[in-house]
Formats: sequence, C-alpha cells, structure tokens
Amino acid sequence: MNPDTNEYINISSGHKNSIKTFLVTGGAGFIGSHLVDKLMSEGHKVICLDDLQTGDVKNTLTHRNSSHYDFIDHDVIDAYDVEVDAIYNLACPASLSFIRADPVHSFKTSILGALNALDLAKRRNIPILQASSSEIYGDPDKHPQNESYWGNVNPVGERSCYDEGKRGAETLFSDYYSQYGVDSKIIRIFNTYGPRMKILDGRVVTNFIVQALKNDDIIIRGDGLQTRSFCYVDDLVDGMIRLMNYSGPHLGPVNLGNTSEYTILELARIILKKTGSKSRISHVAATSDDPLRRRPDITLATQCLSWSPKIPLEVGLTSTIEYIENELSRVN
Repeated sequence: MNPDTNEYINISSGHKNSIKTFLVTGGAGFIGSHLVDKLMSEGHKVICLDDLQTGDVKNTLTHRNSSHYDFIDHDVIDAYDVEVDAIYNLACPASLSFIRADPVHSFKTSILGALNALDLAKRRNIPILQASSSEIYGDPDKHPQNESYWGNVNPVGERSCYDEGKRGAETLFSDYYSQYGVDSKIIRIFNTYGPRMKILDGRVVTNFIVQALKNDDIIIRGDGLQTRSFCYVDDLVDGMIRLMNYSGPHLGPVNLGNTSEYTILELARIILKKTGSKSRISHVAATSDDPLRRRPDITLATQCLSWSPKIPLEVGLTSTIEYIENELSRVN
C-alpha cells in the first residue's frame, strides 16, 4: 500500500483500488472470516455483521483491536443501516445439521437477509455480492453444471429451506439489478473446505477428519460413489474478490469451485492416508435428496475473472486436518 496515495495494488486481481469500507454479513463464519482477513490484509476497512448463531466469536478476535474493523452482533433478518462502499452478503447457515435445527429461520436468513442487504445497497448506490450455492442445482441431471442450467431441486425436502432460499435470493438479486439498477453480483459456491470449519457441523470433510483422528468408523451415507468437487477456502475468497472488483458487462451468477471431482469414498481414503488413521469405512443409508454428481463448469469465471483454483485437495487437507486436530485437543 502507498500511504501517500491511499491506494494499493490488489494482488488477486491486478487492479489498483482505493481503500474501501466493506460490510461482510456472516463475517464470523467459516468463509466470511477468511474473506474479512483477506480484505483487511489488503488495507481495507471491514464491518463484520453476524449474530453468531452459526459463526464463531473466536473468528472475530484477530482484528478486534484494529481501527479498521468493527463487529456488529445482529441478525440479518432484521433491517440495518451502515455506511459502507460495498457489501458481501454471506450470512446463512450452510451445514445440514444447523439447517435441520431451524429450517424456518434458515429460509428467512436467505430471503429476508437478501432483501435487507439489497435495500441497503440500493439506498447507498453500492455494489453487493451474494454468496449463493451449488445447491441451487439440486440433484443435477446435467454434468458438469454451468450457470445456464436451471437445476433439479425438491422444493419440500429436508434441505429445501436452504436450496430454495438460495434460489429465491438469486431471484431478488437479479430483480434488484433489472428493476433498480443495483450492481448485484452472484457467486455459486461449490463444496468448500479449510481451517475454521466447525468440527461438528455435519459436513463431509469435517465428519471424515474428526472420525479419522478419533479412529472411529468413517461413516459414508450410501455407496460412496456420489461425487463432489472440493475447493480450498483461499481459492474461493480470491474468486469472490475478483468478482467484486469486476467492472465489465453484467455477468449474472458465476460458479466458483474446483473442477477436480472425487467420489466420497475416494475422499475418505485420502483422509485415512493423510491422518494415518486406523478407522474403518462403514456404510449407512443414503441421505434423501443427496446429489449423485456435483462438479462446476467454471468457464465463465476463467474467462471473465481470470480465476481458477490453485490448491490441490491433498495440499488443502493438510492445513484443514491440522486445524481440526488442534480444535479437538482444545475441546477435549
């Protein structure tokens, strides 16, 4: 950063940008806290808005003494007003265990949270980015999934509050752009992993690592041949910032994810090897509405954002396993 010009070179995008104040809703969560760290490291000011229902207070402590950081304890389903230059809207429970605990509030978080964030962006005339999800594709009958695919979603299943909540939020973002001219940007996040994932959040990466470290059976739902593509959190954050900085023609939704596809069984075996675990693999009944194949087509992100993931699964798993191992020792 050049203190005389109050500007910096954004390494992730290669563009020169003035220092800005960003609002990150859900900034105490897994992905949100990594985004906050990156924005702060680039010299920006950040307001983190989170009610800590699924976020973690320890993720907010790194910057608590910084004059460039503020934390607001607030539920995004209730309206709010802050003076900022841009908004990243990430507030939403993502793991199935949290969603099941309060599906109505989860749906409200997606829809009302999007409305409140969009209304703020409209009032301030500022850009806003929505963290959507590959779950909007449901159990896809097109593979890999590109942004023009409409999806195959069960509107009344156990994960519908999340899937349909994200789909509804995308509709609102699209309509606020077309009706009001709000500079709205949408990313569709595919499976993401890394440090700061909650160890009991029910996601497959954390489940397998915790089970492996404890030498418990690794529980696979179904035959384990269903596939996922796992993107390391640093790669995802880089893509998010690139889209926020993008100033070309309106793109609509943009897939962000790793194109390397693994079966769940392959993931389990990689984790067993990396942890040196004595765990056995055990199969139980499949989860309803569990997608059979999931892999992004990232052509749009590659062409328009010059983005592609850099960190291989086995490399990213090393730091993730280390983090979860430390968390387990802390709570035991």
